[in-house]
Amino acid sequence: MDVATWAVEMLATARVARLATADRAGQPLVVPVCYAFVDGRIYSAVDAKPKRTRELRRLRDIADNPRVSLVVDVWDEDWARLAWVLVEGTAGILTTDLERTPALAALVAKYPQYAAMDLLSTAGPVIAITPARVVAWRAAG
Repeated sequence: MDVATWAVEMLATARVARLATADRAGQPLVVPVCYAFVDGRIYSAVDAKPKRTRELRRLRDIADNPRVSLVVDVWDEDWARLAWVLVEGTAGILTTDLERTPALAALVAKYPQYAAMDLLSTAGPVIAITPARVVAWRAAG
């Protein structure tokens, strides 16, 4: 990934991202997600927070159209502090424990809330994003 060091750090440490998917017909969906950035890939799990179902639209969208975008950003009333990192790539659902276990461990390490909810044993599907393009911008050099 050929992107500025500050952008990689921002991607690694930001607490929330917005994941954009689109269904087969191109209808977009943007949702906030918790995520972990590990070895150049991005992971997000369907967790036990209250939802109507764990059969989420983002999962159906990825099955129909694996092209996704993910953005992390910094907003401040002082526009000299604005920054964002946009990742475009391909998403899939992890299917083996060999892939899922380290992804879930990274999420638990980043978010204490996931340790409290025992994400390692309660997680639903885990999304893995392989970046194809990363674009970053910040107001200050």
